[in-house]
Amino acid sequence: MSKLTYDVIIVGAGSIGAPTAYFLAQAGLQVLVVDKHPSVGQGCNKAAIGGIRATHSDPAKIHLGQESIRVFSTWKEEHGDDIEWIAGGYSFVAYREQEERTLRNLLVIQKEHGLNIDWYDKEEFLEIVPALNPNGLIGGTYSSEDGSASPMRSALAFYRHAKSLGARFHFGETVTGLALANGKVVGVCTNKETYYSQVVINAAGAAASQVAAMAGVDVPIEPDSHEAGITEPVAPFIKPMLVDIRPTIDSANYYFYQHATGQIAFCITPNPPIKGTDRRETSVFLPQVSRRMVDLVPKLRHIKVRRTWRGLYPMTPDGFPIVGWAKEVEGLLLAVGMCGQGYMLGPGVGVLLTHIIQDSISSEEKDVLAHLRPDRHYAGQEQLK
Repeated sequence: MSKLTYDVIIVGAGSIGAPTAYFLAQAGLQVLVVDKHPSVGQGCNKAAIGGIRATHSDPAKIHLGQESIRVFSTWKEEHGDDIEWIAGGYSFVAYREQEERTLRNLLVIQKEHGLNIDWYDKEEFLEIVPALNPNGLIGGTYSSEDGSASPMRSALAFYRHAKSLGARFHFGETVTGLALANGKVVGVCTNKETYYSQVVINAAGAAASQVAAMAGVDVPIEPDSHEAGITEPVAPFIKPMLVDIRPTIDSANYYFYQHATGQIAFCITPNPPIKGTDRRETSVFLPQVSRRMVDLVPKLRHIKVRRTWRGLYPMTPDGFPIVGWAKEVEGLLLAVGMCGQGYMLGPGVGVLLTHIIQDSISSEEKDVLAHLRPDRHYAGQEQLK
């Protein structure tokens, strides 16, 4: 095989591209990953705070989340790399009847698909998270098998093991076009070279729409900005990721957890969305999120914030990823529009993409693809974005 010809070319070495390269190389395929950044995980991936859950409202995302947890939770045992996996769980809190009703209703589908999750009334819930503000607390759900890991450590682990299996990574190369012939994608053009393959995976994150457009494919993705931050380390007092889905005038939800180092990592979903690709931090974020966090967990009041940053969520109209073959051109496989959940879904998506290319998808994976297919009607909304 020519050094410029591969079985699969992946555009993007981030939350989706890095684990996908690992699983494809593990399957014996010759893989090239092209990324404009200087190293692995330098796009949206490094802005993630590290939460990993299968606790979703939809069977497709539940499946992908479960597969990701399987990979993350066993990685150190199987490969030796410490990616800082912690099975701290996820807790969704309810201080109003609206949230209680939503969370209880979702338990039906979540349990049907094998999630270890339950509703806990106030006193039981306070045993799980003693630091919560008890005033007005109704209760919440807790899923013990969810957790967290380090986005940078895991990206580096996927990269190193993919390379050891023969995958090639070309950093600092910008994709300038997709090579086409007779209605098929036959390669990728960069600012340095043209590489050839019958299969190209678009895993370009916030730039996925531009990459797809190079083949005349329209994918409905519009990035928006989310800010996050991290505090100084303190003694452990919070175990699970805490998620508050109560909407306010300026935010839809927020979430935070205590990292293995003792630091509190946190993020908020602005309302209305801040559309675009601006990644500069703002003066609005910290007062906005800190008020909500301190109200939920008063002990946070005196902890110092170390830094904040801003990342991009590649959003689809319905809040669900787009995964599957493009209909307009043969050979272009889409793995885009992760809606800010690329890190937690990445390994699951990587396994699925590998099975697609090997033509070995299971009946459950067929159901997942049917729901996430690129030509679907974008109706409805994910309830636990």
